[in-house]
Amino acid sequence: MNYTCPYCGRPTTITDPNKYSVWNHFYLKESILGNVGFGIDAITCPNEECQQLILTAKLTSSNTHRSTGDIKNWRLLPESEAKVLPDYIPEPIKEDYYESCRIRDLSPKASATLARRCLQGMIRDFWKISKDRLKDEIDAIKEKVDSDIWSSISAVRSVGNIGSHMEKDINVIVDVEPEEAQLLIGLIEQLVDEWYVVRENRKKRSADLKNLVEIKINQKNRSQDISEIE
Repeated sequence: MNYTCPYCGRPTTITDPNKYSVWNHFYLKESILGNVGFGIDAITCPNEECQQLILTAKLTSSNTHRSTGDIKNWRLLPESEAKVLPDYIPEPIKEDYYESCRIRDLSPKASATLARRCLQGMIRDFWKISKDRLKDEIDAIKEKVDSDIWSSISAVRSVGNIGSHMEKDINVIVDVEPEEAQLLIGLIEQLVDEWYVVRENRKKRSADLKNLVEIKINQKNRSQDISEIE
């Protein structure tokens, strides 16, 4: 089974030693849901640096012998579909992002409020821009970001009640649908990649280049020293 681990984000292949499923029919007098069963699916990531447990549960319609369709699913581990953010992302931003993902379906309006606060935190941290309203902070970065990024921001805040979110105080709760909350979460994930990850990779490439130059200089100096001794 081809699989992408929700913890480490690496594509992998899940084989029998790394997966386990169990399902049982409920031998009860028929409920309002009809005949039902309950199952657990468990997977361990085969990546030796990860090896995290992915655990899901499901309530199904059933006959005595098999499941005939899912009624409800629960993600137990990890608690949400949140991507694992790098350690160099500021902790308050990570906390708001993870919490927003965790409660997206349970309370979309609270999730969207946290996502909005997360977005504001990113703009203030990355661009060093702070204004009274999130809308004003977003407008202030228009000339600073790539056109593709600005298109994504504009598209997301044009949907449903998300635009009104930008006009209000950051902690004001506005009703949104789960899909709208997910749009904000998706925008945050894109901006993490385009801002923080790109900057970190650029810093790493620069550091690697400097180290390579230093190695070459040291090698040249040693060669000169040996020549002088000879």
